[in-house]
Amino acid sequence: MAASASLEQLRRCHFAVDLGAARTRVFVKGAGLVVDQPSVAAVNTRTGALIAVGELAEKMTGRTPDYIRVVKPVSGGTVVDIDMAQRMLRQLLGERLRRTLRRKPRLRAAACTPHDADPLAQRAAIETLVGLGAWRVELVDTLIAAAVGCGLPVEQPEATMIMVCGAAATQVAVLSLGSVVNAERIPVGGEAVDHAIVQHLRHEHELVLPSQSVRPLQLALSSNGLTPEGPARTEIHGRDVATGLARSVQVDTAAVRNAIQTPLTAVLDGIGRVLRDCPPDLVADLADRGIMMVGGSALLPGFDHMLRSATGMPVHIAERPDVCAALGLGAMLEGRIQPLGLEPVSS
Repeated sequence: MAASASLEQLRRCHFAVDLGAARTRVFVKGAGLVVDQPSVAAVNTRTGALIAVGELAEKMTGRTPDYIRVVKPVSGGTVVDIDMAQRMLRQLLGERLRRTLRRKPRLRAAACTPHDADPLAQRAAIETLVGLGAWRVELVDTLIAAAVGCGLPVEQPEATMIMVCGAAATQVAVLSLGSVVNAERIPVGGEAVDHAIVQHLRHEHELVLPSQSVRPLQLALSSNGLTPEGPARTEIHGRDVATGLARSVQVDTAAVRNAIQTPLTAVLDGIGRVLRDCPPDLVADLADRGIMMVGGSALLPGFDHMLRSATGMPVHIAERPDVCAALGLGAMLEGRIQPLGLEPVSS
């Protein structure tokens, strides 16, 4: 994706979209990151009208009457409902910004797609942006965009390892010379960790959590969340399974750590597979450089400690891990990335 022709095409783009399962981000050339909202829309099923998008729609989750449905048009980095994704994006961009973009002759857009996205998923991303008025859509591998966004020397002949921790999946890859050398997509992300915690509280404490309250629970595990140095107990508020009444329980944080061990072990296995299939010279580079974590779930308290102790490699979290892919797309749009000149050698 980082061949000079592709970078040349990306420089001609006017805006870029990172449509994630959890959040949607839009970067407009010259204006920067203009949208960073949850990928959620609320619809009136009687009239088909869109009621809310983004943060407001997310607040409605689990709190709506039966004629209002809260939908997520993106799943695992793939658009599953093109029409709804277009309506959501239109609303998130706002009338003023849409008018500005429409004025551009031959509007061009860029979008992120997962590394292993099949042609149907790529088609869905393209159609979503064509519906917004884009004349041409360039697709960029999320792994490359995220690596550029967190400042990794993607174009150099040295190995960099990146781990994109998304809501629905985790992508692990080794990059060199602007391309993916080896990559693995593990269908475990932040949502799987949330689900493991919810199941644990249901089985062990007969407590049902409101749909919005898992993130605070992860924060309650403190900055040393997945390490034994965190607090021994934390108080959780929820609803009793049997009576339906509000109840709070004291939860043993060690038990919560055990509950989320299964999804995290799957991620570790994926890292192992990627390293096993890499050329030895690149693995030697990685021993010094380590792993760069990006994506919203990279902020899971203590996740980096766990990776460090399991792999014995240095682990770094990007400065703004959640917006790296969008910022990387922006850097490509604004021509801040210089490709390594691999011109044919004349004999």
